[in-house]
Amino acid sequence: MSKVLLVEDSVLEFETLKRYLQKQGFLVYGVRSAEEAHLRLKQQKPDVILLDVILPGASGFELCRKLKKDSKTKAIPVVICSTKNTKVDRIWSDMSGADAYITKPVDEATLIQTINQFVN
Repeated sequence: MSKVLLVEDSVLEFETLKRYLQKQGFLVYGVRSAEEAHLRLKQQKPDVILLDVILPGASGFELCRKLKKDSKTKAIPVVICSTKNTKVDRIWSDMSGADAYITKPVDEATLIQTINQFVN
């Protein structure tokens, strides 16, 4: 069973994304901030990280940059999932080292297809 770390501070978004992923057989565990993500990654390595951009404290882009620079986490695929849907946001995502970018509201099929690129 593939593991997904879901970094999302919105309870509604978290529950929606978690439901979509669990329906497809993914084991989902979540955190609400970049700080919590760092702590969780010390305990458990996911197969993929689904990462919101707007988080308390550090942004998702900042977290992604740190993860991609760290030898312990750089190989974990990061999928940015954001309400921001401009060319600039996609450029920031690329510059941060994200492996994929999807927008909210999330289409279930797009989410599953994107995650499956990295776990199957």
